[in-house]
Amino acid sequence: MLSGARVWAVFGGGLALVAAMAVVAHGAVADISLSGEVGIVSHIKVVSDKVEDVSSLEDWKASYIKPGMKDEEKALAIWRTVTKYRHQNPPPDEFLANESNVHDVMKTIHVYGYGMCCCASANVEQLGRYLGMDARGWSITQHSVPELFYEGKWHLVDGSLMDYFRNPDGSLAGVEEIAKAVKDWHEKNPGYRGADTKLREFALKGNWRKNGPPLIATCETYTEDGPNLAGWHGWSSTLCEYDGKHNVYEYGYSQGYQLNIQLRPGEKLTRNWFNKGLHINMGGGEGPSPMKGRDGLGQQAKLGDIAPGRIGNGTLEYDVPLADGTFRGGALVAENLATKAEGAKDAAVAVKDAAKPGVLVIRMPSSYVYLGGELAFKAVVGSGGSITVTLSDNNGLDWKPVAGATASGEQKADLKALVFRRYDYRLKVELKGAGTGLDAVKITHDIQHSQAPLPALAAGENKIATSAGPQEGTITVEGSTNTKAEGKQLMVENFHPERKNVKVESLRVTEGPEGGSVTFPIETPGDITRVRFGGHYRARDAKEGWTYQVSFDGGKTFKEAAKAMGPTPGCCKYVTVGDAPAGCRKALVRYQATPVRNTICLFDFRIDTDYKEPAGGFRPVKVTYVWEEGGQEKKDVHVAKTAADNYTVTCGKDPVMKSIVLELAE
Repeated sequence: MLSGARVWAVFGGGLALVAAMAVVAHGAVADISLSGEVGIVSHIKVVSDKVEDVSSLEDWKASYIKPGMKDEEKALAIWRTVTKYRHQNPPPDEFLANESNVHDVMKTIHVYGYGMCCCASANVEQLGRYLGMDARGWSITQHSVPELFYEGKWHLVDGSLMDYFRNPDGSLAGVEEIAKAVKDWHEKNPGYRGADTKLREFALKGNWRKNGPPLIATCETYTEDGPNLAGWHGWSSTLCEYDGKHNVYEYGYSQGYQLNIQLRPGEKLTRNWFNKGLHINMGGGEGPSPMKGRDGLGQQAKLGDIAPGRIGNGTLEYDVPLADGTFRGGALVAENLATKAEGAKDAAVAVKDAAKPGVLVIRMPSSYVYLGGELAFKAVVGSGGSITVTLSDNNGLDWKPVAGATASGEQKADLKALVFRRYDYRLKVELKGAGTGLDAVKITHDIQHSQAPLPALAAGENKIATSAGPQEGTITVEGSTNTKAEGKQLMVENFHPERKNVKVESLRVTEGPEGGSVTFPIETPGDITRVRFGGHYRARDAKEGWTYQVSFDGGKTFKEAAKAMGPTPGCCKYVTVGDAPAGCRKALVRYQATPVRNTICLFDFRIDTDYKEPAGGFRPVKVTYVWEEGGQEKKDVHVAKTAADNYTVTCGKDPVMKSIVLELAE
């Protein structure tokens, strides 16, 4: 194990301590950048007193889990969370998970706001384990459900069909207790098995409470006629789904996504309480409904959701500030370039020494998934010169062509095919020849986000709190292990791992006496503060499984962070390692498998390496709210001049939210 090291399991809440330590450690270099000014502000947050702060797992815990809560109260808080921030709909497909659907509670809350039963089950299990509870999933008839373990028993809280049931003693019932109640009722009432239409007729006018299974009659979320507040699933579904053969099975989840809004001078994030019809499943998959309005969101409204809808389409724009050199603070690389103030004559920025290329590398991380993008630039090309633009979506390991210029003029390049379903990429501009440069560069993206967690306003006074920090970024390694996702998403091999006795498909360990391993190289733009990683694994035998390891010395030594052992047909485990040596910017993360006794797989994995932003610090942030009252547009503009700021926005009757825009103040 890590001797004397700081290692915390994510489930224990220790990440908050790591983050707090990182803020202190980073304070001494917070205002350093290549230009002597802050080039990027990280973890920008705006919170309204009308919507709970669920910006991170730590913030969610502070909002929903109160001191002294009993385990049942925590379970119900998890149920309220998963129910409130999602809508039952065809799930978003990122093609990262083995089943392709998004199974990360923070992505569900912030990016999408919808999914199916496998997604909701994974979300419950994830939050339960984060609080230190045991969790498991079940595959039942045409449905999947989660359970949490406490007080010596398993308890169901279903965020998908938005229900739970109580035993005669008042405790939350488990899957086996529910299934027994349903099967016993069917034995006494023949002719209803699998007959949803007949069951719906039976349930009308409260008959489901009077003459159905007594255990199911305790449900607090079904309406008088049986359906839940979404209007379809309900009592009849329960009597079909819990009647049949059931198996313990976990669909698994990814953990590590963070809402980290980062802004540079010239960058603007717009999030809307409406959409343009864009969504992640465009181009083949089934899209969510409703795209507009609040149809089917009755239970969410009952739990306090005040957003006018669920699907939001926003934009992320970056008008790169070339002329004054400010761009340097927000760039990964700015080599052999001069601004007009530094001698460039015909362009805002140009090659400084004509004997070698000028290079500009811009990273575009986003907290929200990219649905499309456009690069627009004004080229200035000297005699015999050229401009080449390439893109990397795997942290700079490989580059793909985007655009080129051998003559001056304005150019545009459609980035959608290269960035769709991505959250991060890099653009590299190489300029060759005397007088070759750029007069303008603008990058624009459509993004998808959920409306539910946005800091909405209500009638009357609204207290708004803004904050920024810690000044950190993250490099993520997450590739699909499902070969069917090829061409739709980054694959595990795109991150150049070293595999030993491990197949690409499901990272399945081959049989043999040695076991197997898969090792990923990590490199960050700033000093590493912590590595957060794990995955969804299978280890059917009690003596087989995975060991999670990290090396900060180029592989000379590896330190053990955790063990993920069997027996299990599927389980998730994520950990945090916070002891990188000072100044370290490279790491190796290794998943080491025992020899195979039955089956060992790593269905899905995710590695997040947090680092100090070299040009990070605070600059004033401009927050613009736009809403309507009686059809008339209203606007509030506030500049947060400190890293923690509070102010009030007053609305008239029934404000209809439109947009919130974040950008750095000039």
